[in-house]
Amino acid sequence: MAKKEEVVDLKPTNITEEQLKAIQEIVSPINQAQMELGRMATQKHAILHQITKLQESLQEEQVALEKEYGKVNINIQDGTIQYPEDEQANTED
Repeated sequence: MAKKEEVVDLKPTNITEEQLKAIQEIVSPINQAQMELGRMATQKHAILHQITKLQESLQEEQVALEKEYGKVNINIQDGTIQYPEDEQANTED
């Protein structure tokens, strides 16, 4: 009976330390950028929610002002009121 020779697999089992480090130096910033994008997306969602609430508050204020002054244009810089008849008077000049 002949003794079987053991076949040795010469395929590498690991990449080199330099190759591993090179890959890690690329993958790490990618992961950080993806985490930052996720953080920014969450922040964007929160800001959009704030804008919606502010728009609702503005709508409430507009309704209250319309009840008090009627349908008018209000300059948000100085608070002056422009009544619809003022517009008609200005166009007749």
